[in-house]
Amino acid sequence: MNFQEILDTDIYALTDEGLSKGRSNVEVVDAMLKAGIKVLQYREKDKKSGEMLEECLQIRAMTKQAGCKFIVNDHVDIAMLCDADGVHVGQQDIPVPQVRQLVGADKIIGLSTHSPEECKRAIELGADYIGVGPIFATQTKKDVCAPVGYEYLEYVTQNHNIPHVAIGGIKLHNIQDVANHGARCCAIVSEIVGADNITETVLALRKAMVK
Repeated sequence: MNFQEILDTDIYALTDEGLSKGRSNVEVVDAMLKAGIKVLQYREKDKKSGEMLEECLQIRAMTKQAGCKFIVNDHVDIAMLCDADGVHVGQQDIPVPQVRQLVGADKIIGLSTHSPEECKRAIELGADYIGVGPIFATQTKKDVCAPVGYEYLEYVTQNHNIPHVAIGGIKLHNIQDVANHGARCCAIVSEIVGADNITETVLALRKAMVK
């Protein structure tokens, strides 16, 4: 797999069933895939492992058929069991070198970063891509740090070649500004999963990024 191409897309979509207006993750993912999403992260903080595995097995089959990269958040075991394309971990999760020992050389490892120091460390540790943020305040994570704004995003885009995705509070009304500050790939949660029409929302987000 060419890891440089993992984030060669505009929208990096994440699940959050609690924000999905009563729809299941599978229903939302189906709509995302029909909208042309090419990178999808499964992120659920409060479900039991067995339920998450069952969902991930189903979503893995859907994403594979659609040609969409499938990343599992935090749960390395579930990522391995469903043969996901990769796993995304945070600063307080299993360190990247140990994740690599578990998943092997052919799986993608993403790491959340919040500062230039964490970016440099992620590169040293061998992360395949990094999350850059939170750009804005976000309510989709309970343990999130303070917003880093555009300064850190600009630092990464101007100083490093590692694939990166901007994340945190990005919505239709501000995604163009994020793109103007260097982001080529934006992670979106609530704006997509909470949309009445997911396809129309994804199209609108894409159009806003290239204006």
